[in-house]
Amino acid sequence: MNFLEEFRKKPFLGIIRGLPPEQVANCAEVCKSTGLKFAEVPLNTASAAVALEKLCEEGGKNGLIVGAGTVITEQDLQTALGCGAKFIVTPGTNPAVVKICVQKNIPCIPGALTPTEIMQAHALGATAIKIFPVSSLGGTQYIKELRGPFKNIPLLACGGVKAENVQTFFDVGCDFVSFGASVFSVSDMESGNWQSIEKKIIQLLR
Repeated sequence: MNFLEEFRKKPFLGIIRGLPPEQVANCAEVCKSTGLKFAEVPLNTASAAVALEKLCEEGGKNGLIVGAGTVITEQDLQTALGCGAKFIVTPGTNPAVVKICVQKNIPCIPGALTPTEIMQAHALGATAIKIFPVSSLGGTQYIKELRGPFKNIPLLACGGVKAENVQTFFDVGCDFVSFGASVFSVSDMESGNWQSIEKKIIQLLR
């Protein structure tokens, strides 16, 4: 699988933080029904590793490509890969983590915000760069400014992406967008209110 090629076809990344392990099957089904192809499970919540491993298994059944998020340390990376994560997402750029991913041919999307950070992450061999938190520096306008010098670096917008503005992120040059708690509400997941989550995903992907 060419990760970037597949990601460009379905350039939406769902961040599923706080997914209860007992709700994994329902989560996978909703992703399938809405056409959401890529999802990440952040490692910094209770039972995250269990949920990640289960979602990786479910994903293999229905075409969902599952990665691990909030991978900060090398130990986090080993945990993620041990659970079956197909790609890695980080909030910032840990050179050691990126280098290991490059060596192992694991797609890696490190977080960066400033031009200097973007250049450094790209030089390390990052698959794409997560601009986070993009809303703090102007959202779509910031992406538009970055596209001046960085015309060929794949960029993922993270932070503040909504149904109302998602198309604008693509219009100014984002390759991919991600969304988290505004769609994958912990309370909805815990209560099994997947209809609400399904509706929100459809609104974003339309």
